[in-house]
Amino acid sequence: MRGLVIKNTGSWYTVKTEDGRTIDSKIKGNFRLKGIRSTNPVAVGDHVVVVPNQEGTAFITEIEDRRNYIIRKSPNLSKQSHIIAANLDQAFLIVTVNYPETSTTFIDRFLAGAEAYRVPVVLIFNKYDLLDDDERRYQHAVMNLYESIGYQCVELQATPQAPEGKGTEQLRPLMEGKTTLMSGNSGVGKSTLINALLPYANLRTADISDAHNTGMHTTTFSEMLELPEGGYIIDTPGIKGFGTFDIEREELTSYFREIFRFSEQCRFSNCTHTHEPGCAVLKALEKHYIAESRYNSYLSMLEDKEENKYREAF
Repeated sequence: MRGLVIKNTGSWYTVKTEDGRTIDSKIKGNFRLKGIRSTNPVAVGDHVVVVPNQEGTAFITEIEDRRNYIIRKSPNLSKQSHIIAANLDQAFLIVTVNYPETSTTFIDRFLAGAEAYRVPVVLIFNKYDLLDDDERRYQHAVMNLYESIGYQCVELQATPQAPEGKGTEQLRPLMEGKTTLMSGNSGVGKSTLINALLPYANLRTADISDAHNTGMHTTTFSEMLELPEGGYIIDTPGIKGFGTFDIEREELTSYFREIFRFSEQCRFSNCTHTHEPGCAVLKALEKHYIAESRYNSYLSMLEDKEENKYREAF
């Protein structure tokens, strides 16, 4: 029997079968995916084969090939990965320039990981209502940067009081008929945003920690929520760091769109864009065709091979 994994609560998975039933399922035996060392061999969004048992639950016996996925380092096991979700049409990365602040390094790492696995990303700049004039100017500068690279950006506030044109209604046409991953740091308003789109979801929300201006986790597992107009939202726990996984140094350039465009003019085909003579990327950086923040993110990922580096201490 085929089905779609719509929820993961640790060792149990909720599978929606082709005939519309939901069934709690477990992995059968020592089931592992070929070639991926992962803390969760089955992810939300996976298409699986299940075999029901006498207890009214089922065993997952097979995972169908994935179209794509978003993956990151496991928060606890540095040698293993954690697959956030699979078979996505797009990801919405929820960003806040304050309350809490989302770093451009985090944004760039997420974007590079999504590029690596062919997942389109829309950047959603939330909490517009909380920003002062200087913060709004900064937000618009950040949005202009990412739009110039080719990423769609949306500015909004996920509250019922949002002024016209700044509410969550902007997102509905972008989501219709698609499977959309919602991701971002803890505290950026992901649950509030989903509640605005799907009032019946009634997800828990929490206040920001004043001491550190950081968010507190309210979602503890990944879940697919069906949209009335067709399609799904995948809600995931907030993430504080986004360590890259399985990206080779030589490949990294191609996951930064603007760096890749200039790299084709470099003198050496194996240029790392750090010190080589005739490097078109360094020349573009000097002339401000490449943003310093993006280049610094590229360097930080280049240095990542030892990795434990991008685990922020909270």
